[in-house]
Amino acid sequence: MNYLKSIGKKAKKAFEDLKDVEHKKIKKVLENYNQSLLRNINKIIRENSKDVKNIKRKHLVDRLILNKQRIEGIRHSINEIAKFKDPIGKVLETWRRPNNLTIKRVTTPIGVIGVIYESRPNVTADVAALCLKSGNCSILRGGSEAFNSNKLLANLFKDNLRKNNINQNCVQFIENKNRKIVDQMLSKMSAYIDVIVPRGGKGLVAKVQKFSNVHVIGHLEGLCHIYVDKTANIKMAKNIITNAKMRRTSICGALETLLIEEKALKTHAIEIINTLRKSGCEVRVDSKINKLFKNSLKVAKEKDWKTEYLKAIISIKTVKNVKEAVKHILKYGTMHTDSIISSNSKNANVFLNGVNSSIAMHNVSTQFADGGEFGFGGEIGISTNKLPPRGPVGIDQLTSYKYIVSGKGVVRS
Repeated sequence: MNYLKSIGKKAKKAFEDLKDVEHKKIKKVLENYNQSLLRNINKIIRENSKDVKNIKRKHLVDRLILNKQRIEGIRHSINEIAKFKDPIGKVLETWRRPNNLTIKRVTTPIGVIGVIYESRPNVTADVAALCLKSGNCSILRGGSEAFNSNKLLANLFKDNLRKNNINQNCVQFIENKNRKIVDQMLSKMSAYIDVIVPRGGKGLVAKVQKFSNVHVIGHLEGLCHIYVDKTANIKMAKNIITNAKMRRTSICGALETLLIEEKALKTHAIEIINTLRKSGCEVRVDSKINKLFKNSLKVAKEKDWKTEYLKAIISIKTVKNVKEAVKHILKYGTMHTDSIISSNSKNANVFLNGVNSSIAMHNVSTQFADGGEFGFGGEIGISTNKLPPRGPVGIDQLTSYKYIVSGKGVVRS
C-alpha cells in the first residue's frame, strides 16, 4: 500500500506542476514521443513478442500483438492528438445577469486519472498522450499479459517528459504485478485518484464499477446490434454487417446480434446469412429464420441475446418492425453502439431516438465506435454511463469546468 500511496502523491505533485507548463511544451513531448516510437520500433516488437510468447489466455493474443502496422497506428493517434488545440481554459459560455454579474463557464482538467486495462498495449500510449494533452496526469495499471510492452511504452513517454523538463510522474506505470494492487486502487486511493477508467473484460469492469470509491468512466460490455428493415439496400446491408461482425471480432464495437424485419426475411435474411457464413461466421438464428434454411442452422437460445461473443459468432432474430427492434435493444443492449440499415428516414429516426445507446448509427458499421474514427485522435475508452461523458472519451471529454463570476462590487440584497 505504501508503494501505491507513493505513486498517488507523485501524481498529485505532477498535476500541480503541470498547471504551470506551457501547452507548446506538451505538444513537443507528444511529437518527441512519436519519434521515439519510430526509433524504437524493433525494440517494442521484441518486448511485445515476449508477452505474446508467455500469454496463457490465447483469445487475447489479437489484442496484444504489436507489429509495425499497429505501431504506425499508435504513432498516427499520437500525431493527431498532438495537433489539437489546448482544451484547457476554453470559455464554453458567457452571459451577463441583470445585476451586472458576468458569468463564464471555463474548461479545467480533471486531475489524476487511473486506468486499469488488459492486454492492449496501445492503451498505454493513447492514455498517456490524451491525459497529458488535456492537462491531466495518469496512473496506469496494465494487465500482466502485456507487462513488457506496457513498461517500455510508458518509459519512452517518461523519457520525453524529462527531456522537456516536465515532471516525469505525469505518467506512472505500476510495475507491481500483485493483483491486490487493483483492489487498493479502487478502495484506498480516493485521496489521490479523481477518476477510474476500466478497459478490459466484463469481469474487470464489473469489479471496478462495484468496488470503486471514485467516479468510473467505462462500459461493462459492447453488446452491439444492427437492425435491418425491408427498405435496406441489400448490397449495403451485406457489406456493413460483414464488416461490423468480421473486421475485428474481438473489439467492443463488433456486432453481436442482428435483428431483421419480418417482411425482409426472404428478400434480405437469406443473402445476408449466406454472406456471413461464407466469411467464416457461425450463425445462431431463431425458428422463423431457420425454416428458410430447412432447419439446418443452429438455433439461438435466450442466452444468445445476452452474449458478447467477441469471436466469429452472431445471433440473429426476427422482429416485426423498428419499434420491436428498439424494444429488444432496450431489454438486452448495453448502451454501447447500435445501428439501423434502412432507406426509410422515418424508421431511422424512430430507431435513433428510441435506443438508449451512447452511439446510435444509421447505415454505418458498428466498428466505427472508436475515438480515432470520431476525429478524437484516440480514446481513453468508451463510456456507456448515462451521465457525461458518453461514447468515445477523448481530450475534450477528459475536461471538467468551473464558473468564473465577476462584477464591480456587486452584493446580494
